Amino acid sequence: MILRAALAWMVMFGVAQAATCEDVTYADNAYSTCTVDMNAETLRLFLNDDAGVPYGHFGILNSALQGSGETLDFAMNAGMYHEDRSPVGHHIEDGVEIMRVIPNAGPGNFGLLPNGVLCLQDKQANVIETLRYLDEKPACTYATQSGPMLVIDSELHPRFLATGTSRYIRNAVGTTADGTTAVFAISNDIVTFHEFGSFFRDHLKLPQALFMDGNVSRLYAPQIGRNDIGRRLGPIIGTVVPAN
Repeated sequence: MILRAALAWMVMFGVAQAATCEDVTYADNAYSTCTVDMNAETLRLFLNDDAGVPYGHFGILNSALQGSGETLDFAMNAGMYHEDRSPVGHHIEDGVEIMRVIPNAGPGNFGLLPNGVLCLQDKQANVIETLRYLDEKPACTYATQSGPMLVIDSELHPRFLATGTSRYIRNAVGTTADGTTAVFAISNDIVTFHEFGSFFRDHLKLPQALFMDGNVSRLYAPQIGRNDIGRRLGPIIGTVVPAN
């Protein structure tokens, strides 16, 4: 009862809570997930610092946030990016469009249509298929485009085959039908698109899920001892809490 009352107080007075991160196993593959309650947590996208230089690493971003009294609670690489770390697809930060929507098919995973957009609004996170996004024109405070979609209206992407052989460490995000919860996941084993999509649809029970990237996938989740390092990242998504 005390914990429940404390949680209710934090929601009522706008105190950001932490994302819930855990390690899970499904169909003989290991994953790490971080669940974000959009009613209680502050989820944001990050690309460049005040000088216009991409943050690139979780540690650099965290240092910048701490300078303003905040700290990263959880973070993950977001949409795909070019060599200069600029977004391949649609990107919005604080309501400002940095990169337009790319609606057409193209090379690589990004262009394996249908792809999609993660749209963040007040207390809402929704994965939306790209053409639907263009039609609905939601007013996103933050948005990132990537591809392919893993799950579309509770169905796997039509190009995914159970016999697929392409395996990578992969990361993605799925959202609930009401948009109040976003679940981020990274595989800890090399998995196929079919396996990863099935994890979101059949284990997490999410109707929409969007692939973020493979091979460069990274997770920052101190709750479970993760602070992945590697090549410099482009867009980063994460939850922010007040620094102690």
